Amino acid sequence: MKEIEVYWLWIYVAVMAAGAFYFASLSFQRKGVPRIEYLVAFIIPVWSGTAYASMAVGQGIVDIGEKVTYYARYLDWVVTTPLLLVALSMTGMFYIRKDKVIILGLVAADVFMILTGLIADLTSSWPLRYMWYTLGLVALLLILWIIWYPLRHKAQSQGRELASLYDKAAGYLSILWVCYPTIWLIGPSGIGLVGQVTDTVLFVILPIFSKVGFSILDLNGLRALKKSPDSNPLTA
Repeated sequence: MKEIEVYWLWIYVAVMAAGAFYFASLSFQRKGVPRIEYLVAFIIPVWSGTAYASMAVGQGIVDIGEKVTYYARYLDWVVTTPLLLVALSMTGMFYIRKDKVIILGLVAADVFMILTGLIADLTSSWPLRYMWYTLGLVALLLILWIIWYPLRHKAQSQGRELASLYDKAAGYLSILWVCYPTIWLIGPSGIGLVGQVTDTVLFVILPIFSKVGFSILDLNGLRALKKSPDSNPLTA
């Protein structure tokens, strides 16, 4: 690993630490937002920063043929991305009883997506690598469908204010999540249009926005909500 990569990884760790401290500080004045929301927002940067710290000290990395696989990224994603979906689900069902089937469906599809991505990255055969990559994309499409159909419908049933917040949070997360397989594909794990240093930098910048950035948007949006839904829901 080059020195510039180590530098960027430590920047990431520092940002995650700052994010964890910020979310912990918000929890002292919850403003009607359940404690679990703050706990989830706190765990995400703590775990992600820990995973990236392991890479910064030269762990969480394995050579597969002529390619380096940062498997610590997947150890990060398999924990933090389901938590991001749980957070989005709690926002989408903020005023109502939580639908466990929707939440478990999102988490299961997400874990499947992350693990197929890891298998793809550990596979030296190109046809098999893209087979696993494609399976991960199918899981991503399922996640996006759940986010934008059944879960969004529930958010819309609770009034315009919550529906607006949900659309912002879901749109923000969806755009960033589509970037992950795109960067994977153009990087050393895929067709190699960008080198390892660029790949590392991109996988530092993107998770900062998709983890800390999302939680800032989500938590502060929830803290600004009324204590009960407005009287003009978008749907019955």
